[in-house]
Amino acid sequence: MEKVAELISGIDHIALVGNFLPRKCGLATFTTDTFTALKGRYRDLTVDVYAMDDHPGMYEYPPEVTMSIAEQDKSAYVAAARAIEASGAKAVWLQHEYGIFGGAAGEHILALLDRLTVPIIVTLHTILEKPNTDQRRVMEGLLRCASRVVVMAERGREILERVYGASSRSIVMIPHGVPDRDFVDPDSLKARFGWEGRKVVLTFGLLAPNKGIETLIEAMPAIVEANPNVLYAVLGATHPNLVAREGEKYRDRLKALADSLGVGANVEFIDAFLEHDELIDYLQAADVYATPYSNPAQITSGTLSYAVGVGKAVVSTPYVHATEILADGHGVLVDFGDSAAFAREINLLLGSDRNRTRLSERAYARGRTMIWPVLAETAMREIATMVSAKPLRLAKSGAAFPILRPDFAAVERMSDSTGMLQHSIYSVPDRRHGYCIDDNVRALMLLTRMHELDEVTRDKWMTIYQSFIQYAWNPDVRRFRNFMNFDRSWCEEFGSEDSNGRTLWALGVTARDARQSKHRDWAMAMFDMTASLALELGSPRAHAFCMLGAAAVLDAHPGHALARQILARFSDELLALLAKARRPEWQWFEIVLAYDNARLPEAMIRAGLSLQRDDLVACGLETLDWIVDRQTSPEGRFRAVGTESFGRVYQEPLPFDQQPLEAQATVDACVAAYDATSDQRWFDEANRAYRWYLGQNDLDLPLATMADGGCFDGLMPAGLNRNQGAESILALQLASCAISGLSKRVESVAGPSSAVA
Repeated sequence: MEKVAELISGIDHIALVGNFLPRKCGLATFTTDTFTALKGRYRDLTVDVYAMDDHPGMYEYPPEVTMSIAEQDKSAYVAAARAIEASGAKAVWLQHEYGIFGGAAGEHILALLDRLTVPIIVTLHTILEKPNTDQRRVMEGLLRCASRVVVMAERGREILERVYGASSRSIVMIPHGVPDRDFVDPDSLKARFGWEGRKVVLTFGLLAPNKGIETLIEAMPAIVEANPNVLYAVLGATHPNLVAREGEKYRDRLKALADSLGVGANVEFIDAFLEHDELIDYLQAADVYATPYSNPAQITSGTLSYAVGVGKAVVSTPYVHATEILADGHGVLVDFGDSAAFAREINLLLGSDRNRTRLSERAYARGRTMIWPVLAETAMREIATMVSAKPLRLAKSGAAFPILRPDFAAVERMSDSTGMLQHSIYSVPDRRHGYCIDDNVRALMLLTRMHELDEVTRDKWMTIYQSFIQYAWNPDVRRFRNFMNFDRSWCEEFGSEDSNGRTLWALGVTARDARQSKHRDWAMAMFDMTASLALELGSPRAHAFCMLGAAAVLDAHPGHALARQILARFSDELLALLAKARRPEWQWFEIVLAYDNARLPEAMIRAGLSLQRDDLVACGLETLDWIVDRQTSPEGRFRAVGTESFGRVYQEPLPFDQQPLEAQATVDACVAAYDATSDQRWFDEANRAYRWYLGQNDLDLPLATMADGGCFDGLMPAGLNRNQGAESILALQLASCAISGLSKRVESVAGPSSAVA
């Protein structure tokens, strides 16, 4: 116990995610009570509340709410994840209910959880035994993210293990919290509510058809016959979602039912969403508590827990939570919809003060094990245990980072007689997503740079990738198509501007660098036939790709007029974009950051070298220096501009999700800068970007699978995206070729500086 207490004392800050008062629902009450219990038991604990918001702007949240999350806005979940990561919270406690999160079956919450590096504990307020496809996917996502899963009934544990394959080690049963109130005589409180001299049966909670109120109203004639002064109090506002659909029609139907049975005077509807203390007062003033719910699978009922907690004699239908909490003589169970049984059991309790009091005392004794301070202590023990179990990453700053030999194995694994497939599940090609020209042109460029590849293999695959490009050309619209289904049917008439620009880049590189003249001749002919399309493109990155292809063509054919025109026009356009977007703190071509950022300065440097324009080289070096600075973590490591950064106007980049493409682009741009300056600084920057693949990154995790030339698809906040798609594999291999070539050039000047694996 001393060790556990020591672990808990080390937890000084957590984040709590769920609904929160003044939002009117049971989950908001639960989360608020959880917060209060934590703060009451651990006064030095910082608890940041992230409140789910179904109507942004409607609620006046208290200061305890750090941030609200707009239910339907996926970006709000991502922003909350960033806030939690930056806050210093050591763990996140999520209250999960399907209906409070946006997306199919509430899938938006996974966008938050997937971006957290801190341990997560999830309390499941609903566990479905027969989920639909979306509900299963979301639950499996929750189980994947969570270090601990809290259930409030043992049946929940059984369902998680049997239906979802959850590990029993990650599941903990913590009963629903209840208030810590004295056991009192109901008659002492009845005058406050005008109930003097009456026996009171109470049901409370948000009013909705699944609460089974009709069953109790239909039981009232028999109850009134035996106990003429009895009152059935139905306490609670109508559920907000029901009000939005039909107003108070459901409440009116219940009132009409009571009147039609002649018991209207014995049924009182109290239309209110009460504050915590007043609600408990109502509960304590009742003689019998009834839960006639109609859903057998209901695993959690906060209202039932509260009733037991204050010591009520309970009569209930046998839904899951009731069968567990009322077991062993702690309450009375009757069949679903059985009004006669409700009448019989309630009359027995109302007719014997002794029996009713004994049942109430047994319930109260069970409730002592469920009071909120006990819940807070149990949960904090679990949080402390999971935080202490979180593995520490080992810093590798002093480790050796050899350059990997270019390896064609993973590229070949992802390729067939049509071309290179786009995606994989882990390392296995996923044929459902077919092919794209982007990957095939990258693969073609790789083959021009892998000097140690045997010529038979090189010729075979160059021909396949060239054939893909040739078939992608659509002469009717003078554009290259991009996406192809596995059955070789095209998904579109023409591809994006960037994919067309990247294709021209590959044609230029192949025309210059291919080993065999047949491949060079084909590439040059294709470039001449198609390159005029470049002059119709508007995307800055498409311009950059075209410029890189044109610079390669000029290297091979210095008098090529169209290549020179592409370089001159697009470099001037990029200069104009830079002048328009530039601010003192923002030395960039666009007002936002996007993907493949370093290609823009690389293109300017290559254009400057080809056109012998120092202004273009200077622009490329200046902007490369700026983007490299923004791709540097506080620890001095390469940090790829995360995909979450894209499109944020004049905003500093965010760290995740980091993609292999960015490291490759930076390596290539630094090679261009070294070509222009012979400055050792650019060799060092290229090496820093390359080491990102090998594990010198924010998570100290290598993305390269060194045994087979593969590369994982990205660096996520909580670890690796372990799929190995074509783009990632090619990025690693192209970067390996580039850094290997640069290292040999630097070594020839300065001597050995790096080892080759």
